[in-house]
Amino acid sequence: MKRLILMRHAKSDWSANGDDHDRPLNRRGEASAAAMRQWVRRQGWLPDEVLCSTATRTRQTLTLLGLPEIPTRFERALYLAEASDIIAVLQGATAETVLILGHNYGIADCASALVSHPPDHPRFTDYPTCATSLISFDIADWSKVTQGTGQCEHFAIPREVIAENT
Repeated sequence: MKRLILMRHAKSDWSANGDDHDRPLNRRGEASAAAMRQWVRRQGWLPDEVLCSTATRTRQTLTLLGLPEIPTRFERALYLAEASDIIAVLQGATAETVLILGHNYGIADCASALVSHPPDHPRFTDYPTCATSLISFDIADWSKVTQGTGQCEHFAIPREVIAENT
């Protein structure tokens, strides 16, 4: 059994000057990442390996998740990647539970492609910032992951998680 935590980066600061790759999180994004940190832990899913886009906003989201020391690969291939590229990177993973931190539209398309049945949630297909899916696969090796074979165990968006905690 393999488990995937598929997360889109938190809300970024569009007013920041510079290259898209270097765009940081805004305050709302920081709060969202902190909320999702607590949500993932409540679900009992902690990654053994992290595959993260090289963009500033994904790196900052990862930092705010407050994970213990975990083998992490920063992959340029995940920056604005399409679903097929994300799946290709995932197929090289080695741990039981893997966190992928990336960007839309690839993350939303990847989530939809991987699961056999989408969760009953109106935001799953557009995958807002910091949205997170917990997907399980009945496989022994990530190289065997294919489209439509995952079971979406949980899906959440920061706005709902924050509302539940207040």
